[in-house]
Amino acid sequence: MEGKNVIYGINGPVVTVKNTKSFSMMEMVYVGSERLIGEVINITSDKTTIQVYEETTGLKPGEIVEGTGGPMKVCLGPGLLDNIFDGIERPLKAIEEKSGAFISKGCSISALNEDKLWETEILVKVGDILSEGTVYATCEETSIIVHKCMIPPGVQGEVIEAMPSGKYRVNDVILKLKGDNGDVHELTLCQYWPIRVPRPVRERLPSTIPLITGQRIIDTLFPVSKGGVAAVPGGFGTGKTMTQHQLAKWCDADIIVYVGCGERGNEMSQVVDEFSKLIDPKSGKPMTQRTILIANTSNMPVAAREASIYTGITLAEYYRDMGYDVAIMADSTSRWAEALREISGRLEEMPAEEGFPPYLPSRLSEFYERAGRTKVLGGLEGSVTIIGAVSPQGSDFSEPVTQNTKRFVRCFWALDKSLAYSRHYPAINWMNSYSEYFADLDKWYIQNVGETFVKYRKKIASILSEEDKLLEIVKLVGADVLPDDQKLVIEIARMIRVGFLQQNAFHKDDTFVPLEKQKKMMKIILYLNKKVRQLIATSIPISRVMETGIFDRLTRIKYDVPNDQLDKIDDYKKEIDKILNKIISEKV
Repeated sequence: MEGKNVIYGINGPVVTVKNTKSFSMMEMVYVGSERLIGEVINITSDKTTIQVYEETTGLKPGEIVEGTGGPMKVCLGPGLLDNIFDGIERPLKAIEEKSGAFISKGCSISALNEDKLWETEILVKVGDILSEGTVYATCEETSIIVHKCMIPPGVQGEVIEAMPSGKYRVNDVILKLKGDNGDVHELTLCQYWPIRVPRPVRERLPSTIPLITGQRIIDTLFPVSKGGVAAVPGGFGTGKTMTQHQLAKWCDADIIVYVGCGERGNEMSQVVDEFSKLIDPKSGKPMTQRTILIANTSNMPVAAREASIYTGITLAEYYRDMGYDVAIMADSTSRWAEALREISGRLEEMPAEEGFPPYLPSRLSEFYERAGRTKVLGGLEGSVTIIGAVSPQGSDFSEPVTQNTKRFVRCFWALDKSLAYSRHYPAINWMNSYSEYFADLDKWYIQNVGETFVKYRKKIASILSEEDKLLEIVKLVGADVLPDDQKLVIEIARMIRVGFLQQNAFHKDDTFVPLEKQKKMMKIILYLNKKVRQLIATSIPISRVMETGIFDRLTRIKYDVPNDQLDKIDDYKKEIDKILNKIISEKV
């Protein structure tokens, strides 16, 4: 073993090598005779520390560690969509064919199918001067998404050789580029990129376009922008995964990257099963054709869980660079933080609050700051929107991961255990949640949905806030002692909660609701509020209005009015007038 770097110590996924200067910080290495994938995370004068992304059972001191000379990176090219990867971009379908239901140690399979032929259109010719980010070839990755092969960042020059359009494998050289310094760059259908390094962009753009989700409580009260960041915190059983599933199915992003980070295996298998059956509402094709799944379940190596978040965001940035709007669902960042804590403990680092490493806030910020709406190197516009689930133990939002996440997100959808247990979904608590995107997005809403949408939203939020204050009084003295105008607030707020904020993911007209229907629903609720308030001012008791059943009738608008027949909502206005006029005439 003389002259070779060998393992000195093993502590779970952490491996040490003594007395070597062969490795550089963050270098990818192969560990042991089975060539397990690892990454250098600490270097001192006498010891190099490596975190291993695979199971280290059976690894022994004295086995060889080989460097690769480069950082941990992923392969980017056609074939990523409609695929399932583990945390370090190994294709799970291909692994299953090779080694069965469990990933064998040292399993080395290319992320992309190297034998598949892609019908490729070459867009450049000899003599063209190309800069970084320029699209030089396209191929139909799925029937929904066109894959654009781009000049990698840092590469530019003159085309000296170009293949004709035709069928090529991902590693076939289709273009040769001569750089300014005389170097020749051979370009294929794929490229590589380090997962911990953000892909460069030309310009960051303001967050002025909302991510439309079709979920009323989100689009109306707590919107997130394209290129924005949102956190979905909630305890066990509050619906974090379900909320992310709904967003993945219905949001108007072009591509979805779903990262199952440390989640239960049966839950992840349910995600895979659901997505395989889903039909994309925009194209009518299978949803998987615009989805990438990264599955790193709780029984997989803990270090790979830490890497899975970076793998997901790098894939998202790659498709953003093609000019697509990408939404990445990270479920959950708490499990990722637990992986940081475990590795930090094995490194014997000084712990901070609740045992998490002191660099937890900076790691969270590194991840969330990679979101954004940008003008990419090729001149197109694209975005990466991050929606991260947080799983605080015991629904305690004061714990470190939730509190530090709030520092770096502008949208906070707080899930409530009591709402979830009463079957109110999405279980987003309207009093504890917030969005800081209103100032950026209101102009878009006014131009595309109408100025009244913003007015209605503010009024709805005001009624819910007023109800929250009144309920404190009701707890003390009961509802009977309240004057009729305050009873009206409670009744209208109940109608907003049950008829507007609560949404049925299994109903064909309620699982996704267009903005126009959301606006009309708010309009009719507020119209009833206004007319009944006028009635109460003439000393007609609210109980008389309640007896008519009009409140319950309006609560069912979400089911009774199909999304393609929104004019029917206007008929409710006539019904309200008819009922209230009858009450007035009876009084007279």
